[in-house]
Amino acid sequence: MAFAAQFAGVYLNFSPEDAASRSRKLTAFLAEGMDPQIGWDGYGRLAAVAIQAYDAEVSDAHNAVVSVAFQSGPRRLMLSVPIYYSGDDAGKRFVVSGRPAVLPAPAPADLPQVAQPETDDAAAAELKPALEGFFKEYASGDVGGLQRYVAAGKSLPSFGGAFSFAELKEIVVPVGGATREIQAVVVWVVPNGDAQPTPSATDPAAVGGRLEQAYRLTVEKQGDKWFVADIRGAGRVVG
Repeated sequence: MAFAAQFAGVYLNFSPEDAASRSRKLTAFLAEGMDPQIGWDGYGRLAAVAIQAYDAEVSDAHNAVVSVAFQSGPRRLMLSVPIYYSGDDAGKRFVVSGRPAVLPAPAPADLPQVAQPETDDAAAAELKPALEGFFKEYASGDVGGLQRYVAAGKSLPSFGGAFSFAELKEIVVPVGGATREIQAVVVWVVPNGDAQPTPSATDPAAVGGRLEQAYRLTVEKQGDKWFVADIRGAGRVVG
């Protein structure tokens, strides 16, 4: 699948100025005797990014059609690439064995609704200041400051100043005991190089951007305080 994705990176990007270079690069992928431009007439332009192998339809021990996902302008598309595999006895080599085909990408899956858990508003109110302190130190990279919010016997890495904390926008705390798995939506400020944000800045490029992220945290109540034992990305939409 990696071979097909590498091929797609060359095949899907062309312009008349780069025709000769593209042809030379494609020879590393094509079976002997195939058109070195593999069907392109030398006119027009195409640019593709975010090229990733998607899946493979295997027909036998040597032949498969690999689907590669890519982005071209505003469109997400697929490239179907026929591949031949020589096998162990011939050195485990691959070659494009026929003309590719561009296809529409599948539409996004329908996301089914799920019942929201019963929430504990009192625990959420208790957790909020602790989580605000945790996320502030989690962003800054102050090891000592972060450890004040981390459960005993645990240690967590931090962003080390890559972001700064702006806001704890939402907390979802299910009913439970002293250890719970909660979800939180956090707003980070993304630095903009050396630019210093000011309240009066009107140029979007001159200020740090704000980015909402969703997290899943394991929290533990020790005494009368809550502490963070683990942090991961949230699986589903919070709230």
